[in-house]
Amino acid sequence: MQPIVTRRTLIAGEAEGPVLFSDTGLSFWGGVDPLTGVVIDHHHPLFGRSISDTMLAIPSGRGSCTGSCVMLELILNGVAPKALILEQREDILPLGVIIAQEMFGLSLPVVQIDPEHFAALGHVTFAKLEDGYLSYSGDEKSHKEAIKIALPQVTASQVKLTLQDQVLLRGEGGQASQLAMAIVVRMAGLYEAKELVDVTKGHIDGCIYIGPGGLSFAEQLADRGAQVAIPTTLNAISIDRRNWRHQGIDPALGDPAERLANAYLRMGCQPSYTCAPYLLDSAPTFGEQIVWAESNAVVYANSVIGARTMKYPDYLDICVALTGRAPLTGCHLEEGRRPQLVIDVERFTQCDDQFYPLLGYHIGLLAPAQIPFITGLDHLHPTQDDLKAFGAAFATTSAAPMVHIDSITPEAGLHQELQKTLPHKHVTSADLRASWHSLNSAAANPVDLIAIGNPHASCKELETIASLCRVSTQKFVTDVVITCGRGEYDKAVAAGHVAPIEARGGRFVTDTCWCMLTEPVIPPSAKVIMTNSGKYAHYAPGLVGRDMRFGSLADCIHVACGVAVSSAPPAWLGA
Repeated sequence: MQPIVTRRTLIAGEAEGPVLFSDTGLSFWGGVDPLTGVVIDHHHPLFGRSISDTMLAIPSGRGSCTGSCVMLELILNGVAPKALILEQREDILPLGVIIAQEMFGLSLPVVQIDPEHFAALGHVTFAKLEDGYLSYSGDEKSHKEAIKIALPQVTASQVKLTLQDQVLLRGEGGQASQLAMAIVVRMAGLYEAKELVDVTKGHIDGCIYIGPGGLSFAEQLADRGAQVAIPTTLNAISIDRRNWRHQGIDPALGDPAERLANAYLRMGCQPSYTCAPYLLDSAPTFGEQIVWAESNAVVYANSVIGARTMKYPDYLDICVALTGRAPLTGCHLEEGRRPQLVIDVERFTQCDDQFYPLLGYHIGLLAPAQIPFITGLDHLHPTQDDLKAFGAAFATTSAAPMVHIDSITPEAGLHQELQKTLPHKHVTSADLRASWHSLNSAAANPVDLIAIGNPHASCKELETIASLCRVSTQKFVTDVVITCGRGEYDKAVAAGHVAPIEARGGRFVTDTCWCMLTEPVIPPSAKVIMTNSGKYAHYAPGLVGRDMRFGSLADCIHVACGVAVSSAPPAWLGA
């Protein structure tokens, strides 16, 4: 096992100011407004607080790989924290600071401290970083009572580079490859990786438009002649490229979002535009070393397919794709894939498809940064879509890059003996009811819009919706919008699944996903949105300011058809 370093300076710098503390990880994407620095995650203890000009102390990030993009925009907008103080290893947020340094000449210090001193920050008001030390005290004037700890600087000097790595680092492969390799090597130092590994496939999440910083990053790379070294797909972008003008999207979003997509196409990326790349024909195979960003895709690739990828932050994904080289650490290694705790799930037998997102959401809360080994599901037969929904919800509340599910995921059998020595936590029906209530901020209110496809809907899900539509000849009385990738949409058209949905009034949006959609696709008059996605039910209140109702796919379509559906938790969860 690699040594666990608990006190270190990840990015050097000096700062001082008021401490803003939380013992809950924070997803910057969907959790922090990049224009204001205010926490918008309604489920987070810091909701409504501003992180700007604070010494922000959080255990780690969580959720989306796009947190690095938000960090960059916060810095460029002048509303970032003065410093970031972490308790656990964090791969996403520091990368946003590194990009700000490398390309824009701006920065802020980032440090990691041990659990004892991190917990102490919850009881102080002032902290200071200076000369490689962190000091903290009750207030700015309490110098005599201040606690002071040393934080050694992380370097990349221990990373072993091949001759080709060194060629790229010297700039002999061009400016873009030189910058990309410099960032890869620097991040390898943060990861404490000893060497780099070849990767064979990439999936880019940085193609989502968050602000001008990310656009400038991509266009600068493309202008310097960047070309991917491996087959690389693109995540869902911020617009439906073929239809955004007809949908009434503001050009202030549509134009830069299109420019951003074009920059990645200029670098040789494939226009897949999906947040479910595991549905593509180019999906990786068991044991394949890849570089994937997009949190739900990472969890699915590692857990269900058995491919090997870190939870790559946006921007590092393209740097690895340009060089074909990744830090050899984390889930790229056998030891980085081992479970760290066991989650024993109460035996459920009559559950519907709400079960998997609810379970993933709750287990993410129990394992905020640990890889869990999950028992109690061996009698179930989850589908690809069930595991997709589970992984997306898990990745919303956890920073961990994968799970093992006993008798279901391909590597679970390797850890049968190890799991006997690990700590155990338990999931009951009462726990899942609590998660259901957390995701239902408007359970009893009328529904104005049905949102399906987060992550992107599969052809099989569209077949299910079409079957539900054929039961009734009635037009939808509530607007239904489904997001999906172009590939799955084309398959569904050929199979005859799209026509019956559109005949009822359902609409399809490709290329983008619900986490990027805003008005007018979401009508201004729509106050309550219903979804079958645990991920979207969590993020939407902060992203689009709507109340959410969460339910099964069948419930969503029944509501769309005007059929009354109970606003109480499902019967299989008990009273």
